[in-house]
Amino acid sequence: MTSELSKEAQGVLDEIEEKNVDFLRLQFTDILGTVKNVSVPADQAEKAFTEGIYFDGSSINGFVRIQESDMRLDPDPSTFAVLPWRNDDESAAGRLICDVIDTSSGQPFAGDPRGVLKRAIQRAEDMGYQVNAAPEPEFFLFEEDEEGRATTKTNDVGGYFDLAPKDLAQDVRRDIIFGLEDMGFDIEASHHEVAEGQHEINFTYDDALSTADNVATFRAVVRAIAAEHDLHATFMPKPIARINGSGMHTHFSLFQDGENAFHDDDDEFNLSETAKQFTAGILDHAEALSAVTNPTVNSYKRLVPGYEAPVYVAWSDRNRSALIRKPAARTPAASRIEARFPDPSCNPYLAFAALIHAGLDGIDRDLDCDDPVRENIYEFDEAKREEYGITTLPSNLGEAIEALEEDEVVQDALGEHVFDNFVEAKTQEFEEYIVEVSQWELDQYLESY
Repeated sequence: MTSELSKEAQGVLDEIEEKNVDFLRLQFTDILGTVKNVSVPADQAEKAFTEGIYFDGSSINGFVRIQESDMRLDPDPSTFAVLPWRNDDESAAGRLICDVIDTSSGQPFAGDPRGVLKRAIQRAEDMGYQVNAAPEPEFFLFEEDEEGRATTKTNDVGGYFDLAPKDLAQDVRRDIIFGLEDMGFDIEASHHEVAEGQHEINFTYDDALSTADNVATFRAVVRAIAAEHDLHATFMPKPIARINGSGMHTHFSLFQDGENAFHDDDDEFNLSETAKQFTAGILDHAEALSAVTNPTVNSYKRLVPGYEAPVYVAWSDRNRSALIRKPAARTPAASRIEARFPDPSCNPYLAFAALIHAGLDGIDRDLDCDDPVRENIYEFDEAKREEYGITTLPSNLGEAIEALEEDEVVQDALGEHVFDNFVEAKTQEFEEYIVEVSQWELDQYLESY
């Protein structure tokens, strides 16, 4: 860490003074994607930029052992924002996203998810590409009980694109959007989703690192502002049985020398060979990727046929039943692919890193991309899926972890430290799940046998 203050950092110090910020939250994520933060008085900001802030890494899930616990946070000045839910006439709180540094070596910590994504971006840059991403995170708004705990009772009965009076959450979404815009987001659209109580707010694409930072920020802002309305916001993929779950469709494109490397005017689908190879790479590694992009037991309650969730390993330029879709693009710069299987419970840094590595592997290996499936795969029987060579994603977290353990490309994307700790945590989660007895089983069997 340099002792010199950069021009960008000095700009943050000036803004802290101008906006009367009295506390800073230095933010990072653990391996599972949970946002952590260390709060420091604003007068420690210069020290944070020049020396870093030290913390005990042994207390963070999947970080380090107790005997090697000293870690350092290096704040990224480009991520500074004033928190919208604590901003009055007297004082305000600010947020800085940090990189985690291993103090024993002075190098980026191998277990820092943000660092994992930076390595993926560096690999793309070494190949001559800039990676852009745009996610569509969905969430539910539920009422709280008298003690302030979350229920699964929705506060509206709206459906896809409904308006008031069915969509009672318009005011909440409006306040969330205002809060996001205060933190620098450029919001494209907001609407009620298919299920009751389900919502989506889309923000514009950006480079992959900024976008992952934005996803982590988005989840925090949505929860905080929902709480101000006495509502609980959840990014759990499938909180209510037998209705649509929440996804996080993520759009990707690669740019090279300022031009969209995914666009080709002469192609039937306006997709370049690079785009098709990138798509083929994701499809080739889809089973292992699902462990990272869909990392909870509950994720696989969403990934079932019949609820508009993509489970079939194929791509399409028309329908949404395939794992990857090629959306319509108004301009060459907008040509992209949409990975439809990730969900918002994922760690965005790890999910983006894994998807990028898989796509780049497709380019490295010059993989052929099968023709798009233009029919509704949901209507295929097993024989027709076999005829088309269409496989499915794992049916549960255990199968996904097994696929991850056999896929060296996705393992390399995570790095040894993250891979080992991620698999250990997720294996334990699945083992705990399979020994539990659900209410459905009790209702089904208790009095029958």
